[in-house]
Amino acid sequence: MALPPIDFQVNRDDFRDCRFVPGAPIDDLGAGQVLFEIDRFALTSNNITYASAGDMLNYWGFFPGLDRWGRIPAMAFGRVVASRNPEIPEGGQCFGFFPMSRHLVIDAEKNSSGMVDIVAHRAEHAPVYRTYSWTEGDPLYAEAIEDELILLRGLFMTSFLCDDLIGDEDFYGASTSIVTSASSKTSIALGHLLAKRDRGPVVGLTSPRNKDFVAKLGCYDEVVLYDELDRLPEIAGSSGAVMVDMAGNGDVVAGVHERLGEELKYSCTVGGTHWESAPRPQTLPGPKPEFFFAPGRIVKRTQDWGPGGLQERLGDSWFKFADWSKAWMNVKRQTGEDAVRSVYLEVLNGDLDPSDGHVLSLWG
Repeated sequence: MALPPIDFQVNRDDFRDCRFVPGAPIDDLGAGQVLFEIDRFALTSNNITYASAGDMLNYWGFFPGLDRWGRIPAMAFGRVVASRNPEIPEGGQCFGFFPMSRHLVIDAEKNSSGMVDIVAHRAEHAPVYRTYSWTEGDPLYAEAIEDELILLRGLFMTSFLCDDLIGDEDFYGASTSIVTSASSKTSIALGHLLAKRDRGPVVGLTSPRNKDFVAKLGCYDEVVLYDELDRLPEIAGSSGAVMVDMAGNGDVVAGVHERLGEELKYSCTVGGTHWESAPRPQTLPGPKPEFFFAPGRIVKRTQDWGPGGLQERLGDSWFKFADWSKAWMNVKRQTGEDAVRSVYLEVLNGDLDPSDGHVLSLWG
């Protein structure tokens, strides 16, 4: 007998308060709707960023819950098990943003890669967040790296676009790159890409707990602890630096700005892995920090290169990164409610072994 719908929900006012509740009924699809069974999903510190930025960027609006309960989006595979859209067949597998649930019903509209959810409450979200792409024919898909794909593809896209911006701007005249939360998988992807540019030192900021792991990766030329920021002026020298903040830690951002001042040429925020930290001060020495919005960069590069040009450049880099990730990432598959809750709290509390990549499922 098929298992009933179930959703993993998080209290938007207290991320440690989480629960499993019965999902919405799935036995009566409306015209044009498609039902997915969500095979498995990835849970990384990137998901914590979705929660911490959920109100500002409306990530909670992807899969809203009642009152102040919400479902955090996750990269996942889902299979179309029922369709009332004549243009969308049953049986195929798709990659995209899904809730941490067993099922998802979307208001489907066919597009060039698969389908897009046109439900009213997601209408304002960028198309990349609403698209479900068939894995068959997907140029970035390979069966041998399915787990790596749901763990890393979404965050690699963000890092690829951020690296592209920095390169396109000639590093804003700087030579040194500084990446916070250096053990997070998004930071590792960015460090990997920046290192290949061979512009100058790539510096990873991290905690003592993760220092050895970060140092062994090989993509960072220097590893600096958060209480060693006084080292940064010597590393950057007079050639200047750019900083990409994945941590969202106001004290760390302020510390880098204060030590480098005008030698910091560019500062942007991508993630919020340190979700409990204080916000950064409103006024800082050096450049005003910017928020990096990946969908905006996708639009620009799609216009510049065409959809095929963006996919071609992304694909070449993606497969190299996915292959390299096998050297440092241990994929761990687990199933069931207890596993999902346990891994979620481990990631939320910063207790995750950075070498682990958790792939989860709510099916037995």
